[in-house]
Amino acid sequence: MPCVLFFFSCTTIDLYEKDVTIPGFKWSNNFKPEFTFAIKDTTVPYQLFLVLRHNDRYNYNNIWINLYSQPPGDTLHKAAFELPLATNEKWLATGMDDIYEHRIKLTDLQYLKAGLYHFKLEQIMREDPLENVMDVGLRVEKKQ
Repeated sequence: MPCVLFFFSCTTIDLYEKDVTIPGFKWSNNFKPEFTFAIKDTTVPYQLFLVLRHNDRYNYNNIWINLYSQPPGDTLHKAAFELPLATNEKWLATGMDDIYEHRIKLTDLQYLKAGLYHFKLEQIMREDPLENVMDVGLRVEKKQ
């Protein structure tokens, strides 16, 4: 009787990752995906990443976004980011066929309070809606 062994590799998420599908792959500036997650361990710093998937017809080598954040018991904060997506030669992403995924560090989260953190993403490119963006999301992980 033959013996078959299977090996699986898993990538663990230290805290949080959520992606939202962009309707029709056209990201309107009034479509602002929201994300909420809890931080319990305040003894370590965390890193916040933008996760972005687009196809090869995306027209720009960057993206401008507003990140709205609200820590527990605090007011809403807004920060603008210009994020590089490509050089003149290639996408700065992993890809399969014509789909590319970026994980771009936005900021370190330090001196955190325990509780719920709320975030919202807004694209602020001149093109509205921004075509060929498939998914957008946030990833939070413990800083290494």
